[in-house]
Amino acid sequence: MSTTPESATQAITTPEPFLHLPSGTVRFWVLVNGHLVGASIRREILHYRYHATRTDDDPMVTYTANLDELHAAVRRRVANGSIEPVMLRDADLQVAPQPDMRHACSS
Repeated sequence: MSTTPESATQAITTPEPFLHLPSGTVRFWVLVNGHLVGASIRREILHYRYHATRTDDDPMVTYTANLDELHAAVRRRVANGSIEPVMLRDADLQVAPQPDMRHACSS
């Protein structure tokens, strides 16, 4: 098993994400070019992006399940000039894939 220096550093030094109740945001850190960048996303964005039809979703569970996409969004924002703290918005997340309806049968 091989680990990159970046992933090894991230596993050792990255603070745990947490739900900040007063602001209603999940706060987390992403390793970007060897530096930890603080970021956050509102619980409402997580809800409507990933579980719009549910009433019992947990923002921390949703964050964990979609960590790769959320971290990629932070990296894109930083690459485009955003500075810390990065607050992810609806527009920062890629459009959810839609079912391919071209092959659906109609009766």
